[in-house]
Amino acid sequence: MLMPPFILHTPKSIEEACELSSRLISEGKEFDWIAGGTDLIPNYKWHINPKSDVISLASISGIDTISMTEIGCMARLHDIAESNSAHPLIAEAASKVASSLIRRNATIGGNLCLDTRCFWYNQAEEWRSSIDWCHKCDCGTGSDCRVIPNQNELCVATYQGDIAPNLMVLNASVHIIGPEGSREMLLSDFYQLDGITRNVLQKGEFLLKITMPEDVSDWTGNYKKLRVRESWDFPEAGVAAAWKKGSRSTLRVATTALESIPRLHLEEVSQAGGDIASIAANIFENVKPVNNTSLPPRYRRNMIKVLVKRACQE
Repeated sequence: MLMPPFILHTPKSIEEACELSSRLISEGKEFDWIAGGTDLIPNYKWHINPKSDVISLASISGIDTISMTEIGCMARLHDIAESNSAHPLIAEAASKVASSLIRRNATIGGNLCLDTRCFWYNQAEEWRSSIDWCHKCDCGTGSDCRVIPNQNELCVATYQGDIAPNLMVLNASVHIIGPEGSREMLLSDFYQLDGITRNVLQKGEFLLKITMPEDVSDWTGNYKKLRVRESWDFPEAGVAAAWKKGSRSTLRVATTALESIPRLHLEEVSQAGGDIASIAANIFENVKPVNNTSLPPRYRRNMIKVLVKRACQE
């Protein structure tokens, strides 16, 4: 597929990036942020929501830091996976993303802001036109949702990122910056249950860094991932579990690739009273994957029980 034309901007500082986004907004121009580009560039080649302008974060220095309590948005997944400074759970999750080649380009900021995926969305423009377009990608055409027909209010495209649930169980926060200033929130509050909106980022904002509590080194955990091919694919289901060493009551569990957002399951864990089988059953009851990824939703949902048990027991 041919890449559609766009203007690439390469600001050298955070301030310049914010000023540039503000100017493009005032000019009425649509734009995307690009970090590693492993998700955005393929979408552009398929003509999935291309914009006239793209702002690259690659030339901004100091936003690729990796430490136990802070990771910059431009930190490469390969570097995180190989780092002795990152939390072991985050390094483990990073090592399970795609292939080695992809990890050398992909960034943690891009992974957290990953576009949602769907059979009907992640297709070339010619293919989408043949089935009367896609509700998410071809907004304004009046197209219906192909997964759940006869409703144009909610997109059910699936979030298939690996890193988010692992950061959630470590109580990580995201730092967002834009023309209107900066703000901070828990990562578990960052996502919105809609495959189009995806997260709380406002126009002109981008995710600057991720921070974790000072006692994060006292926490241990595990990440289990279901995928078609072990060396490449997005998760079809994923479970992250973490607990403070010596304190089983602190257990947290989060899932990914089952809905339009990754989800932290505090209530389901609390209701189970520490029993792993009950935790697995509670989460099973509260996740409802749809038929828009490679594996059927019933199988993905049933596998959650297995993944939760394995993540917690290990």
